[in-house]
Amino acid sequence: MHWVKYLIRRLCWSIVVLFSVSVITFFIARVIPSDPAAAWVGAHSTPELIAKARHDLMFDQPLYVQYFHYMDGLLHGNLGISIKSHRPIIMDIKTYLPATLELVIASMILAMVIGIPLGVLSGSNKGKLIDHCSRIVAVAGVSIPTFWLGLLLQLLFFRHLRILPIAGRVSNLVALTTPVKQITGFYLIDSLLTSNWSAFGDVSLHLILPAFTLGIYALGLAIRMTRSTIIEVLNERYIMAASIAGVPKRTILYVLALKNAIVPTLNVLGLSFVYSITGAILVEVVFAWPGLGSYVTNAVLGLDFPVIVSVTLIVTVFYVLIIMVLDLLQAVIDPRIVLN
Repeated sequence: MHWVKYLIRRLCWSIVVLFSVSVITFFIARVIPSDPAAAWVGAHSTPELIAKARHDLMFDQPLYVQYFHYMDGLLHGNLGISIKSHRPIIMDIKTYLPATLELVIASMILAMVIGIPLGVLSGSNKGKLIDHCSRIVAVAGVSIPTFWLGLLLQLLFFRHLRILPIAGRVSNLVALTTPVKQITGFYLIDSLLTSNWSAFGDVSLHLILPAFTLGIYALGLAIRMTRSTIIEVLNERYIMAASIAGVPKRTILYVLALKNAIVPTLNVLGLSFVYSITGAILVEVVFAWPGLGSYVTNAVLGLDFPVIVSVTLIVTVFYVLIIMVLDLLQAVIDPRIVLN
């Protein structure tokens, strides 16, 4: 029953958060000096066309009237129209969001698969060579600027080694000969579902560099958090008792210790997931990745306010949902945690 009460309470707070974000972003976007009506009409505008566009888009109405109109559309699933593309924003989001999510999920998988085992090895071998090497990787991961690392990887693996592509989600040759059939928008999944193995291999190669670049920060956090919690857990009495009882070291580390040490790491990775959605902007620009980051970058440069507000709301929704899922996951992993 307390799960139901918790979910209801969190949903109510989530509505408050989303409403607050919508108010702040909407009014900030409107007070920035610009003329969205002129941007809507385009380069060959006239005062008459600008005035008509301002009336049609309700920019001649008071701000509170514009906000109520925006909220009415939002409650009906309408995010508005992009000033630059003149397309419904929801259609653009459906086009660009899967690419970003595919990149972010791949980077988080990379951080978990590499970071957690390295953190366990580092914490269980404190002061040894593997510990020092893992700590160097962790510090480098959280310190290296993302854009600089992306450029460096491009220079190394494309320019010198010529083994990985430099940009995009798929090569032009594959796009022309064996294009990915759009089903979910996730190219890896879509190529698997259609047994398009040439496209699957090509998409995988294109994903390696941007996923590693985006995931290196979460990888460093995962190593540091797992290491510190493993060191703490290994000093617990039940771990010492299991060691005295002759329980294999691998079982102690990856079953007994990691179960209690994984909760803080999952929290960090969950927050890193949301951070990566916005942090993907630089990575997508460097690797010409056609995702949400590139979309919102063009919106900011073009002062496309409806797009900026909509993307901000979407990121907030992800943040709220992930925090809720993390809380529930903690309660499942560790029964000592009580949901309040």
